[in-house]
Amino acid sequence: MKRPALRRKVAQLSTVVAVAALALTGCSRESGGSPAPFAAAKARELTWAEDLRISDAEQRLIARCMARQGFRYWSDGSLSLAESRPVGYVQDDVRWARTYGYGSRIAAREDRARLRNPNIAYRKGLPADRRAAYDTALDGGRKTELLRAGIPGGGSVSKRSGGCDAAAQRTLYGDPATWFRLDSTASNLRPLYVGKLLHDRRFTAAVHDWASCMKRAGHPYPDPDAARQAARQHPAVQSRAEEARSFAAETRIAVADATCARQVSLKSVGRDREAHYLDRLNAEYGTQLDAYRQARQQALARAERLVPARA
Repeated sequence: MKRPALRRKVAQLSTVVAVAALALTGCSRESGGSPAPFAAAKARELTWAEDLRISDAEQRLIARCMARQGFRYWSDGSLSLAESRPVGYVQDDVRWARTYGYGSRIAAREDRARLRNPNIAYRKGLPADRRAAYDTALDGGRKTELLRAGIPGGGSVSKRSGGCDAAAQRTLYGDPATWFRLDSTASNLRPLYVGKLLHDRRFTAAVHDWASCMKRAGHPYPDPDAARQAARQHPAVQSRAEEARSFAAETRIAVADATCARQVSLKSVGRDREAHYLDRLNAEYGTQLDAYRQARQQALARAERLVPARA
């Protein structure tokens, strides 16, 4: 079955990709109007909280659409705004780190929620003919049109475009095919410059300063990813007391990490250098990125009329 329609994100499993994500933990804003042509004016990146609001609106639209088709659909909004905060390669919010460490307990809650997803249980409990109708209502089913888009650097991606999923995206972004093309481009630019960013002198100098700060704090790690990996070095299955000790250790490392990142301005350096390399791609992809950001602004304006911001 199709996953709940939260906004697609490129998998970021390696250190290289994690580094590329250090600056773009936000995403565009404003504008209203109908799903007509995307404006050409420059637009800012959305914050992660605004991005979350669009995802919540998409879920709300899908739930309403499924109800009109005679099915139940549960939106996922169990996390608070603070708990939903993405943890990028650089995390410099000391207060957040004191409360959540690197977010391991939040991730565990999300894992448990996925296992208990009411949509999966509901679909499984439907008779075969209704199950097929549910799939068709949700995303068009197996026979629906496949959208395809080329991605920077070569290759292509595809997704189903039908049912309530497509209807929700049409309400938020306009034409689903146009949005899929823009999103596929914007979401796959990082591999084109991440190698340069990793070896950028200003960025590597800032990471070195961060590592020196961490060493003075008693945490000798060469980079933020190594610190995070160290916090995860514990048995997969732990007693309650063991988990509490692991989380305390995680929190100590995360607080030192955030403190040092703030002291050496690691996030701002990373953002500046990433913007520098993105600018080099502007001649080839600038028009598409402007259209992408304008589409996101449209979606946010519509989302604000559909759902409240998370508290």
